[in-house]
Amino acid sequence: MASLRGKVVLITGAARGIGCETARAVVKRGGKVVIVDIEESTLALVADELGDSAVSAVADVTDLASMQAAVDAGIAKFGGIDMVLANAGIASYGSVLNVDPIAFRRVVDINVTGVFHTVRAALPSIIERKGYVLVVSSLAAFTPAPGLAAYNASKAGAEMFASALRLEVKHLGVDVGSAHMSWIDTPLVQDAKKDLSAFAEMLSNLPGPLSQTTTVDKCVDAFVAGLEKRKRRVYVPGWVGAIGTLRSVITSKVGEQSSLQQAPHIIPKMDAEVAALGRSTSARNIDSGAVVESDH
Repeated sequence: MASLRGKVVLITGAARGIGCETARAVVKRGGKVVIVDIEESTLALVADELGDSAVSAVADVTDLASMQAAVDAGIAKFGGIDMVLANAGIASYGSVLNVDPIAFRRVVDINVTGVFHTVRAALPSIIERKGYVLVVSSLAAFTPAPGLAAYNASKAGAEMFASALRLEVKHLGVDVGSAHMSWIDTPLVQDAKKDLSAFAEMLSNLPGPLSQTTTVDKCVDAFVAGLEKRKRRVYVPGWVGAIGTLRSVITSKVGEQSSLQQAPHIIPKMDAEVAALGRSTSARNIDSGAVVESDH
C-alpha cells in the first residue's frame, strides 16, 4: 500500500461532504491537498482549517480555464499533482418530461464535462509523477431510477470516461479508478430527502441494502484506501460491486419490474413536488451558483 505522506491530491467538490472530509483525511495522513469548489466562503473555512497543507481555488469545473488555474496554483505551491479525486457532482429532480432543461444540462455538464476538465488540467503533472486518478461515479451508473435520469446518465458517463482514460494512460505509469457509492449521507442526499417525499419513499421501497444510507465517514475511509492502493474500483459499501456485476440483469425486462411498478405513483408525485418547489434541483445548488434555472 502506498502512503499518502507527501503526496499532493487535487480534490473537487471539496467545500462540503465527501470532498471536504477526504481532504481532512489526506492531510491527517501527511498529504497535501489542492481543494476546489464553487462555494467560496465555505471553501475558505476548510482551507483555513487545513493551513499550509492546503491550497484552495474557487473554480467551476465546467470551465476549463478556471480548473487549469486551480491546478497551476497547486503546482506553484507544492511542485506538482500526484493524485486527482474528481468528486464534484450534483443532481436534478423530476421526470424527463418535466425536469427543467437547464438543470438537466447542468448536471451532465458538472458530472461529466467537469470530470474531463479536472483530469485534463491535472493530467500532465499526473503523468510526470506516474500518479493516480479516482473518478467519482455512483451506484446510479448501474441502477437507473425514475426521476433521476440526468444523474444516472452522467454517472454512467463518468464511469466510462474513467475506463477509457485508463486505457490511454496505463502504459505511462498512471492508474485510474472509478468510485461507486450507494446512498451516502451527504448534502446531496439530505437535500433530496428534505425536498421530496417521493424521493424518500422511493428509497424506502428499494429492496434489501439498496434502501440503506451509508455514513460519510465510511465513504471517506473507502476513498482513502482507494487512493492509497490506487484501486481500479472503489465500492461503498462493498456489496455495490455485486450490483455492478449484475447490471445487465438489473436493467433487463425482469430486473426493472420493481421500478416499473413504482413509477406510475412516484413520478407524478415527484413532478408535483418539484412544481411546488419551483426548482428542479436543491436550493443549495441554486444558492451557490452551481445551477441557474430557467423561469417557469
